[in-house]
Amino acid sequence: FLSDATRQKITALRRKHRLHWPRAGTIDFGGFDRLTPVSQVFGYDRGLPIDRYYIEAFLQANTRDITGRCLELGDPGYITRFGQGVTRADVLHYVPGNPLATIVGDLTDAPHIPDNSFDCIIFTQTLQMIVDPRAALRTIHRILKPDGVALITSAGIAKIGRKLGRDDWGEYWHFTSQSLHLISAEIWGEANTTIGSYGNVMSACSFLQG
Repeated sequence: FLSDATRQKITALRRKHRLHWPRAGTIDFGGFDRLTPVSQVFGYDRGLPIDRYYIEAFLQANTRDITGRCLELGDPGYITRFGQGVTRADVLHYVPGNPLATIVGDLTDAPHIPDNSFDCIIFTQTLQMIVDPRAALRTIHRILKPDGVALITSAGIAKIGRKLGRDDWGEYWHFTSQSLHLISAEIWGEANTTIGSYGNVMSACSFLQG
């Protein structure tokens, strides 16, 4: 409700008279007063990583959509856990060698996966690992049935999980809800795109620390 000039004046006065709250210099960072994270593996060594709490809450809220023929990346764990009336569970993996995989391929270029194949695709924490996310989303759209549902999650505030030269692939993007909405609505349309975000300042800090 305030003009830019008024806001700048108030900010200048707060700095001049040290009117910040909490007072500048009084915050106790406790166990976060460190330059390396508490856990190097997102907290898997200490329990359930915080992002998985939100991911699983999201899937739990959408169990009615995890039905019919479903596709998941890596393993069918979430299909098994949250699916209702699943008739077939397929697993996609990027490279050969995964014994659970029923389909091997790159979602940015996967002509061997037929159109209109799946009622539901669970696509968690992977979009940020794909150099061309729009191409991957176009494939997901193509291989979904006309009334199918894609349940997609991706990292916002998080440490980098994959590095080229150390892992098989890198991590290229961290999305905001706005950017993910933008590229999803380009493909599905505004009416068919629903975006939500999870977390707060404390959970973001804790997730970075593991």
